[in-house]
Amino acid sequence: MAVKDEPDHDEEAGEHGEEGVAVKSDDTGKHQSVTTSSLDGLQSQDSRKVMDIVDRLRRSGLSSELQLPQLVVSGDQSSGKSSVLEAITEIPFPRKENLCTRFATEIILRRAPTASISTKIIPDKFRPTTEKKRLENFKSSILDFTELPNLMEEATNLMGLGDDGAGAFSRDVLSIEIAGPGRPHLTLVDLPGLIHSETKMQSKADVELIDGLVDDYIKEKRTIVMAVVSAKNDYANQIILKKCRDVDPKGHRTLGIITKPDFLEPDSDNEASWIELAENRDIQFALGWHILKNRSNKEINTSFAERNVSEHIFFSKGKYRELPSEMLGINSLGSRLSQLLYKHLKTELPALQKELNSKHAEVCRELELLGDQRPTAHEQRRFLMSVSSNYQEIVNNAVKGDYDDQFFGILEPDEPVDHERNMRRLRAVVQYLNLQFASVMREYGNKSRITASDSDELSLPIDDFLAPPAEPRTNALDEGYAQFKSLQEGISRDAAVQRVSNVLVRSRGRELPCTFNPLLISQLFWEQSTNWKTIAEYHVERVANVCSQFVSLAIREAVSLDVAGRLLAIRVDDALQGRLDSAKSELGTIIQDTKRHPITYDPHYVDAVQKRRSKIYNARIQQLAETASTEIADANDGWTYKQMLDAAVLNHSISDREDPDMEKTSAEEALDDSLSYYEGEINYFISVVTKQVIERYLLTKLAKDTISPMVIGDMTDNEVAFVAAEPEEKTRDREFLENRKATLEKGQATFKSALGLFR
Repeated sequence: MAVKDEPDHDEEAGEHGEEGVAVKSDDTGKHQSVTTSSLDGLQSQDSRKVMDIVDRLRRSGLSSELQLPQLVVSGDQSSGKSSVLEAITEIPFPRKENLCTRFATEIILRRAPTASISTKIIPDKFRPTTEKKRLENFKSSILDFTELPNLMEEATNLMGLGDDGAGAFSRDVLSIEIAGPGRPHLTLVDLPGLIHSETKMQSKADVELIDGLVDDYIKEKRTIVMAVVSAKNDYANQIILKKCRDVDPKGHRTLGIITKPDFLEPDSDNEASWIELAENRDIQFALGWHILKNRSNKEINTSFAERNVSEHIFFSKGKYRELPSEMLGINSLGSRLSQLLYKHLKTELPALQKELNSKHAEVCRELELLGDQRPTAHEQRRFLMSVSSNYQEIVNNAVKGDYDDQFFGILEPDEPVDHERNMRRLRAVVQYLNLQFASVMREYGNKSRITASDSDELSLPIDDFLAPPAEPRTNALDEGYAQFKSLQEGISRDAAVQRVSNVLVRSRGRELPCTFNPLLISQLFWEQSTNWKTIAEYHVERVANVCSQFVSLAIREAVSLDVAGRLLAIRVDDALQGRLDSAKSELGTIIQDTKRHPITYDPHYVDAVQKRRSKIYNARIQQLAETASTEIADANDGWTYKQMLDAAVLNHSISDREDPDMEKTSAEEALDDSLSYYEGEINYFISVVTKQVIERYLLTKLAKDTISPMVIGDMTDNEVAFVAAEPEEKTRDREFLENRKATLEKGQATFKSALGLFR
């Protein structure tokens, strides 16, 4: 706001007790106690109690944590904001040209036993650290208002806005706290005037800076905006009105202030349009409008009391007499603001308390992750023991499938099962992967997939187990497991029998004709189970990776990120790698067992061989029967036709079918025996991989082997110090969080002491 030099004001009033007085400057610049009607309006009993709560919250430091309710005065340049502020606070702000227009000024009025004026600078959060410290070090107190101009000029220079400064405006805030026995608890923020366009003295960057600064203040939901518009200019062209309607369309927290009505020609159309605006019939605000008369140039040296008298006389004439008195003048504005602030603050305080409690819980959680201070080796080891206890509870519950802890959170059903949130439910993920492994083994574990015979000579049935369903279940397998489809090749039964025959010839020993070397079954099984190793190794690696990611999440839940990272590096990563190596070793042993000569004591194998041979035998008999069948007409039965077997044709067919190729017969038997053996072995292999490898080496004792009291106990003092000793930055973080916690708890205590106010 642009202001000019103003001499001290001489106000005459009677003295009162503490509750009805305000501080003023006399001709000597010293404080006196006088009655002030405008401030009295801001000090109704209920309002004072509510404002006292907000003041106590602000003084406890909560303004750095929460957006506290406040009054913001904003308007275009030369709109009369300075006069509004002076009329409300009755503080003679310095009127040196361009002194108060270049940064936000926070004016804090506070009731106190003795009078004082103190100032400080709140640096812009984007300033470099060194500049922040320099500005924060500016703190000054004065005894009377005559020293205020020099003090404000000093602050302006520190911000880099003096005559030699490169900047014209700043996002720093000058905070002026004025205390005294009669002051109301009230905070107002005066913002730089909005600029319509750049000029020689004000650049485009200046326009944008002020525009953004005003937006930052007025968009806050707990801020009441006093939108000041000057009657000297068309209100449709004054930027502040559009800004207020953008952030507060209904005007629930916007009070329109019309200044300089004495510049309007009495009984003119222009005056009528402004009165219509004041009556809330043009631009409507739920809080309405108010009209104030500024001191004219001739009245610039008059006191506040004389200013109020002049204003009262002005509004007692012309069309202003027809307006309600509560929307005219500074005295009624004080009462109006008192009621407005009381309602607003009473509405906002419950939400403020809820936000305060939420932030307190958040800070407590961050401190919990940091743990207690731990300067000694004993405290450091004790800290890690506590971490291991929390960690073990999470991991053991995950392995058992008990998901009650808050760590497991909410599922993401539309995301993959190993999505970060879903992966927290470790048992569910491993069960899913085991089922994927079992499915892919049964579908694509066999190297050759036997299909129907190429020959029409004998329609043998397709092998029920080895032939896939009509539509393979690749759509049920995720991308990782579906890749193994390419490892399998299709082959007809005739080709399979021929391949076995070739192997039989090349592996013949001293066995009699029509039989085959027992080692032939081994060869056939080894060839058919070639894919097992590749699929099983992939499965073990995938489950191990899931366990590793889960452990990382669990550690980060149990302790802060820096300690978690060091624990992973010094102990956990090696432990997980060791468990994976053991799992791979066990899998290697199981794979090696499959390379031995087939041995089984499973009665299902014999049953499978018998069923397979019976199926083939029955198919052949059925085909022979169909060949020898004929239809015969029976005259005794009304010349109906009956299906009969021709014995001669049947005998001839059987003779023709007697296959002299004994190697083919042996090859067929060897193929069927190997397939029956494969059926049993693949189920066994799936079981031992999931139980002896996945369960035994990757899940069982997962918590114990990674972070447990025993693991912590085995760590050397140097290792413990490396993991748990608090670095300097963490000590600063703890101090910062402790200070935040103390500040928030002061605020909670303030609310607790004021609960009876709203009952």
